[in-house]
Amino acid sequence: MEHREREGDTAGEPNVRGWEAEPPEVYAIRREGSTWRLTRRDLATAVAVGVAPDVSAPSTQPGCERVWAHKDRVLALAFTPDNRLLVSGGADNTIKLWTLPEGGLLKTLVGHSSSVNCLAVSADGRLLASGSNDKSVRLWSLPEGRSLKTLEGHSGWVNAVAIASSGRLLASGSDDRTVMLWSVPDGQLLKTLEGHEDWVSAVAVSPDARLLCSGSHDQTVKLWSLPQGNLLKTLSEHTGAVSAAAIDARGQLLASGSHDNTVKLFSLLENRLLKTLEEHSSYVLTVAIAVDGLLLASGGADNCVKLWSLPEGKLLGSAAAHANSVKAVAIGLDGRLLASGSADKTIGLWTLPELAIRSCLLDLEASPRETKGVQYRVRSGTGEPVTYTLPCGSPMPPGAVCICNCVPGSYSIPVPPTPTPRPCSCVPVSRPGPCTCVPVSRPGYCTCVPVHYWYPN
Repeated sequence: MEHREREGDTAGEPNVRGWEAEPPEVYAIRREGSTWRLTRRDLATAVAVGVAPDVSAPSTQPGCERVWAHKDRVLALAFTPDNRLLVSGGADNTIKLWTLPEGGLLKTLVGHSSSVNCLAVSADGRLLASGSNDKSVRLWSLPEGRSLKTLEGHSGWVNAVAIASSGRLLASGSDDRTVMLWSVPDGQLLKTLEGHEDWVSAVAVSPDARLLCSGSHDQTVKLWSLPQGNLLKTLSEHTGAVSAAAIDARGQLLASGSHDNTVKLFSLLENRLLKTLEEHSSYVLTVAIAVDGLLLASGGADNCVKLWSLPEGKLLGSAAAHANSVKAVAIGLDGRLLASGSADKTIGLWTLPELAIRSCLLDLEASPRETKGVQYRVRSGTGEPVTYTLPCGSPMPPGAVCICNCVPGSYSIPVPPTPTPRPCSCVPVSRPGPCTCVPVSRPGYCTCVPVHYWYPN
């Protein structure tokens, strides 16, 4: 991790992306060599979206490359219990609230002066905790995103936070090698747990709030009693830094991810190692367990998201849809949606258990505008329409309207009150006039055909 200066101040009014209700203006579109040519391989890739992946190797589904959700690395993700919001934190010092299922940006929270490394949402969905390189933990109200308290006491970066099911106790782990226990109602420091010999990079609290686990770069996972904070056991099975930890909803299974490229499953009833999952080819940086305890998701420096069955630990799917390390994964409460955040600044939403990419979250102010491929327009925060382009095979971002009529594209999100979207593939026409729209097998994904101009409707 590294310190990044804050880029801009977007606090204030909710940053909600609107619909493009007006007809698009007329543009001349030049064909740039083979930029818009859909090869047989590209077509096969685009059609394959949504199909269950081959677990023998990561699938190369159309991903979220350059559809940026943050201006810098995405480091943390968390769903609210009602599955209506996804929260993301990034190295751009911001926290963002995204509406579900459409995935539109609702609000950007500014308050931390450095990277937001970790997030936790309370069991009632009304409280958000965030930890940062600025050495603080901040508490926010949800869904308003109002800043409530700042907890200061760590002397190093805060890498991990967890909120007990009661909502009254918070644990934070830091580069200062400690875990701190805080009283949420008044923000008072209750106890400091010492024992790790290197950075504390992960914390998790059992559902009954009687057990805390902490993972560290000292290659160990420690188990502590709550609320007393007594050290119960040290698990030393990893051979690399422990970067992630999660406890299942029954409080019986612990999953830890490590720089030894593995995920290890531990029985908390017997305090012993059950299984080692070894399919990642580089550091495992993040893990998440579904509420029903049947699925485990992991992400790593191999740019892959992997899905496993529990408790067997069988690999169900693997996808390499990010262009850089997967820093965060989270599973929605209903177990049907997975979010992944990457150092490439993108956030992908995946359907489960298929592990099929559903959409890429987009902040217009963060995403580049020079990418070639499919053009679409959405209304910016100021109300002015902005035109962007995406590579062929990319999922259309929420709120986007495909500029049809011979601009390559494949999906039209309806303008209210139109009841249903109109999936279409834009093809050349011999004279100015309406675009020819034909159904596509995977609506919602960009397809490309050679065109010279886009004629007005």
